[in-house]
Amino acid sequence: MAKLVYDKDGRLLFTKEMKEEYTILMPQMLPVHFGMFRQLLILEGYKVDMLTTNHRGIIDEGLKYVHNDTCYPALLVIGQLIDAIRNGGYDSHKVALFITQTGGGCRASNYIHLLRKALAKAGLEYVPVISVNLSGLEHNPGWSLTLPLLRKIIYAMMYGDLIVNVANQVRPYELNKGDTDAMVDHWENKLTQGFQDGKGMTRKEMLSIFDQIIQEFSLIPYVPQKKVLVGVVGEIYVKFSPLGNNNLEQFLLSEGAEPVVPGLTDFIIFKIYNRIVDVDIYGGLWAKKQACKVLKGFVEGCQKDMIAALKKSRFRAPSTFEEMHQMVHNGLPREDGTLSGGYLGDGNKMGEGWLLTGEMLELIHSGIPNIVCTQPFGCLPNHIVGKGMIRRLKDDFPNSNIVAIDYDPGATKINQENRIKLMLANARQLARQAEEKAAAEKSTAAKAPAMV
Repeated sequence: MAKLVYDKDGRLLFTKEMKEEYTILMPQMLPVHFGMFRQLLILEGYKVDMLTTNHRGIIDEGLKYVHNDTCYPALLVIGQLIDAIRNGGYDSHKVALFITQTGGGCRASNYIHLLRKALAKAGLEYVPVISVNLSGLEHNPGWSLTLPLLRKIIYAMMYGDLIVNVANQVRPYELNKGDTDAMVDHWENKLTQGFQDGKGMTRKEMLSIFDQIIQEFSLIPYVPQKKVLVGVVGEIYVKFSPLGNNNLEQFLLSEGAEPVVPGLTDFIIFKIYNRIVDVDIYGGLWAKKQACKVLKGFVEGCQKDMIAALKKSRFRAPSTFEEMHQMVHNGLPREDGTLSGGYLGDGNKMGEGWLLTGEMLELIHSGIPNIVCTQPFGCLPNHIVGKGMIRRLKDDFPNSNIVAIDYDPGATKINQENRIKLMLANARQLARQAEEKAAAEKSTAAKAPAMV
């Protein structure tokens, strides 16, 4: 058994010996993306299991060890990890835990300390916790986020975003139920096999794979019909995780809607860009700023490649990060042709910051005014840039139809779903009114006398 080693501050380290012997447990946020991330980590020599559990016991476990004033995603992630150690069939002396840290002012930067405190309360203080971050917050002899691994993770993220994007545009209309999910599984397996063979990890190969993914999803038989498009925004974990949002996307599908979920790439670019903003606003190392500019440029380049591939197809393409950034800074044209004006500055960057407002603006700009804003308990930044901006957006864009849904340990699923049903009913009514208005205008134009 690997010897427990502590640093000078008493922090338990994940050692090189542990890398050989321990299984790392990783929470799941995006099923497709994290499945590929796991495979890349396995190829680096780590033993990794991704947790897919989704039951009430996770919340109860979190409530035992996390103060109920703490933000809901922390409670869920910590509850899921401790539940896995206790009930997942693992040897608790041979597991380590992965958790991400952004290094910003969001409470998420403190999850790692909350997790260690919870482990001590549960009598599991001998379980090492690995911080996954780009800020140099913690170091472990047995874990390293190298540049080659980071580059591979970025490629996997791009594939994940593309697959989820096109799958969401096909699944509501598929002729044979299950075809889309089967295609998602096919591509996830094909890509992970390619990673094992060293394929798919260059820009040239990525461009080719983008075209293949789009082509194969476009061949799935589907029934063209009008459905309500519903954007999903909010705090990153609750926005993406089925555990965090009570299977929101599945519920929207069951209600005859098409869920539109902005990808992970914009959030990652946003976090890199914030490091540049920090130097501009507060000062700092020029070298750090330049390194972040290079990384940001690389990820943005990959995103533009994905958007270009989508624009060649029948699928809807998202805006670039910079286009969304400009929407937040400069605003959008209103119905009367005037410009709405800017919304938030770059200093609004805690949590999802201005990006959350930007995602709502992008959806409205793309003709998707119906939006579910997922609001986890305890996430103050999210309430300010999410729920706090709804009135301003409604004033500028009267047809915007945004509902803020609270997610916390005491919130009932039925209450959440009923509020979303009201939003969908309003969306359908607005759609009928728009169709009637268009038909009336067309009829009036047809009856008008011809100009001589």
